[in-house]
Amino acid sequence: MSAPGYAPRAAAAHLLNGVLTEHRLLSDMVNSKDGPLAKLPPQGKARAQSLANDTLRHLGRIDIVIDQFMQKEPPASVRNALRLATCELIVDKIPPHAAVDAVVRLVKNNRQTTRMAGMANAVARRISEHGAEIWADLEPTPLPPYLAKPIRKAYGKDVLAAIEQAHENGAPIDITLQSQADTDDLAEALEASVLSTGSLRLFEWGQISTMPGFEEGAWWVQDASAAIPAQLLGDISGKKVLDICAAPGGKTMQLAAAGADVTAIDLSKYRMERVQENLTRTKLSAELVVADVLKYQPDQKFASILLDAPCSATGTIRRHPDLPYAKAELTLQPVLDLQKQMLVQAASWLETGGQMVFCTCSLLPAEGEEQVAEFLESHPDFERVAINPEAHGLQPDWIDANGAMRLRPDFWADRGGMDGFYAAILKKRA
Repeated sequence: MSAPGYAPRAAAAHLLNGVLTEHRLLSDMVNSKDGPLAKLPPQGKARAQSLANDTLRHLGRIDIVIDQFMQKEPPASVRNALRLATCELIVDKIPPHAAVDAVVRLVKNNRQTTRMAGMANAVARRISEHGAEIWADLEPTPLPPYLAKPIRKAYGKDVLAAIEQAHENGAPIDITLQSQADTDDLAEALEASVLSTGSLRLFEWGQISTMPGFEEGAWWVQDASAAIPAQLLGDISGKKVLDICAAPGGKTMQLAAAGADVTAIDLSKYRMERVQENLTRTKLSAELVVADVLKYQPDQKFASILLDAPCSATGTIRRHPDLPYAKAELTLQPVLDLQKQMLVQAASWLETGGQMVFCTCSLLPAEGEEQVAEFLESHPDFERVAINPEAHGLQPDWIDANGAMRLRPDFWADRGGMDGFYAAILKKRA
């Protein structure tokens, strides 16, 4: 058990079991004080999380490779050990002896599967010899049917395939700058590409906290798609702005950096502590409120509101490959009801003539286009404001017929893709 690299692999196996057997989210386990990563040093934590993520990202292809060499289905823990080994052998391309030794140790150190160590050794060796040639002919890992069906219905089978490819490709790191005046200097220092939307994109990176400009608060990590909704509010300098569902704080910092008087609200005390940490590092300020949005009563109305509503998060699978496996089915109605209630509540807090941006990191029209259409039907005092793509560095075809923004993971495919997002600007009539 003391073999180099064993502890991160054992932790990764626990993470896989949590996602695939217990239907837990990786983020919950990774951040748990008594979770699988709790006793690992930073480097070990990073390796365990990376290995679990990569294995989940390629799970469909990995299982097909394993099945070529299995005569009968092994216990879940043995399959997970073989999944990790297959990922290391084919995706990470580590030396075969290390991956094979690790899978044998994982199986042997489990009292219930010790007797299967020999079989695991034989299967892992055959994968090391023949797995890569099988892998090369396989399609990207498909989404589970419960997700694939609504996405195919919304966009067609070709787009579904492109989205699945984007998920397997993974995601680079995007950062949002506190000041656009620093763009050229930071792009050079970080060896980053400058995106048309104003974000910087890194394809190679080390420890985030040691990178140029981080400690000084010059930037924060935020997907390029997620950085756009705050920009849609336009000039908010000096205005009172409400950020609903604010954690982990990327949009709050954007609003504060734009000169707004920001009130940020979120239900989670733990997540709001992270918002405060980010604000402290960036030397930005906002009033933080830990409360249930549906019970919150502000003492005055707001000139602008940003509602990044809870959703299925189907637009973020390229970053969070555990999401398709953390659920066995898509139960949208509760979250749709919550979105509707939040929209109605936020509308009551907006000044006459003010603007609200409603957004979700979802690919499903029910959580975007349909939600906004239903809101406008029941709120004749609101109207849409069409998004100007040129003003925000967007492609014209990313704006739908109603003037709202619809982004997908397969956009910018040659540049690393983007998270799926929907955003619409709603104005309260004067």
